[in-house]
Amino acid sequence: MTIQLYGFWRSNAAFRVRVALALKQLPFDEIEVDILSGRQFDADYAELNAEHVVPTFVHEGHRIFQSLAIMEYLDEIKPEPRLLPADVKERAYARSLALVSVADAHPLVVPRVRKYLGAAFGADAAAIESWCRHWAAEGLATYERLLSRRPAAPFALGDEPTIADICIAGQVIAGALYQLDMTPFPNVAMLTKHCFELPAFADAHPFRQPGYKA
Repeated sequence: MTIQLYGFWRSNAAFRVRVALALKQLPFDEIEVDILSGRQFDADYAELNAEHVVPTFVHEGHRIFQSLAIMEYLDEIKPEPRLLPADVKERAYARSLALVSVADAHPLVVPRVRKYLGAAFGADAAAIESWCRHWAAEGLATYERLLSRRPAAPFALGDEPTIADICIAGQVIAGALYQLDMTPFPNVAMLTKHCFELPAFADAHPFRQPGYKA
């Protein structure tokens, strides 16, 4: 099975896919696309991914973008271990948790949004940093409320990690990038402690990728 992943060390979406591939024990080659330098707009990459984002997942010549779609595809081509629960209600809950980060919090801090804040509204670096910290914290606060209602045991949906845990862990990474204090989010911290004890999560962390810059 030939898999290529076009990603970048800082990309939260690429982190999600790295974890999913590791949990599935699927080997892959990662190709760097430096989204901070604008390499996603290069002609060769634009041909590969018309959205000009990472990651792009290539499996046997078939290209897929958007991390959630990629993770669900992985469940189809290698069903075990499951990233989505078998039960329909649990599967919907897992997707709901995943989308808090994927659809609500993370899109507000990506490079194209940060760039637009500066270009359209004259936001300086400090203002953009404040914006990103706010939305990273909002995502964590939402997860904290949800995990308070249904505590992790030890993962969000039980004994094994799912797409929900992958995306919650990604939101914690966003918080780390913006140096957020995790004290207000004890349930999130406990869940992700269990996540990052697993090599699949720990080895996929942005700070452990080639090219990482503090």
